[in-house]
Amino acid sequence: MISKLVFATNNKHKLKEVIAILKDQVELLSLNDINCHIDIPETSQTLEGNAEQKADFIFQNYGLNCFADDTGLEVEALNGAPGVYSARYAGKDHDSEANMQKLLKSMEDKKNRKAKFRTIISLIINGKHYLFEGEIKGTIIKKKCGEGGFGYDPIFIPDGYDKTFAELGNDIKNNISHRALAIHKLCDFLLSQ
Repeated sequence: MISKLVFATNNKHKLKEVIAILKDQVELLSLNDINCHIDIPETSQTLEGNAEQKADFIFQNYGLNCFADDTGLEVEALNGAPGVYSARYAGKDHDSEANMQKLLKSMEDKKNRKAKFRTIISLIINGKHYLFEGEIKGTIIKKKCGEGGFGYDPIFIPDGYDKTFAELGNDIKNNISHRALAIHKLCDFLLSQ
């Protein structure tokens, strides 16, 4: 079992979410913990490519076992957009509010509100690469609901629920979300080593 892993992210919300899911099974180090203070490039056209790019960067430059993720919201009526550009849909600033507003505007005349969140995790242990995927389907609503979560959570209702991720709370979200599903696959893999 691997006892320490670097999670290649600067996103405090993601870090908190993953720590809650992993509990005490693995000591998770952030980029800050390893004194990596640069914005690791994400130049791939795919979620898989971006996740691999970030994990490779940490392994090549720090020699540490690590994982990185990339997540996208794929909206059916928008041909899968924003997808790999979800975090910078409205510009380079990673502004969640602006991203949501742009998406809601793009969806104004759309009857089909189906969407899915996908998370890809790229894990590198001792130079070996592994990929894990989590996906959850749902619906984009017409206006924001809820104060919790982050990103697109206030406008996404997962299938089987009548509340947005932002309304469901972290306990439920951390059991059913795309990231949770991918992290649980990662955990199962780590426990089997």
